[in-house]
Amino acid sequence: MTVRSHLPWPLRWAVAAVVLGFSAAIGLWAFEFGKSIAGLDRDAKEELVQLRDEVKQLRDEREKAQSIANTAESLLKTEKVAQDRLAAQLRQVEAENMSLKADLGFFERLLPAAGAQAEGPQIRGFQVEQEVPGRLRYQLLVMLGGRGVAPYAGKYDVTLVGTLEGKPWTLAMPGGAQALQVKQYTRVEGRVDHPPQAVVKTVQVRLTDNNGAVRTTQSARM
Repeated sequence: MTVRSHLPWPLRWAVAAVVLGFSAAIGLWAFEFGKSIAGLDRDAKEELVQLRDEVKQLRDEREKAQSIANTAESLLKTEKVAQDRLAAQLRQVEAENMSLKADLGFFERLLPAAGAQAEGPQIRGFQVEQEVPGRLRYQLLVMLGGRGVAPYAGKYDVTLVGTLEGKPWTLAMPGGAQALQVKQYTRVEGRVDHPPQAVVKTVQVRLTDNNGAVRTTQSARM
């Protein structure tokens, strides 16, 4: 007769698990030990360190390039603003230069003729232009002729003469005659509104003293 010992099956599973765990531990240890002997772990660590250094270097270079790009963009914006400012100043200077040339030409035309010795207020360079329909712009220079002439104090008025709807038409300067004082010379300019349908043919300017006496007149044709 044979006697057999029977272990409970839970105990058998526990023993099997212990054996398998022990075998796995031995296998893992053997793998790590072999990798260490072959130098694989050391190479992997060195490669990882190298890769990290390269990534850091690339990141630094990218940040430096971004900084340079931002600086360049800022410089370009600053340069554009400076160019726009210079262009605006140049346009202003050109406009002032043209205005000065126009004034110079205006005053040159107003210089009295050689040998002119007329005394009292004189009208020089009376000019009229149609600024917009229904509005005229005029300018003139009033000068005092002669030597030791007392300053002139009086008035001036502008009158428009033409036709309106086929009939003769005249328009005095709105507001009446304007006060005028001249020590040596003075420039006078202004605007006169009139009906847009009126045809202006002649514009007359007249200087009077404070007593109403006419001192001088001048006309300009349109």
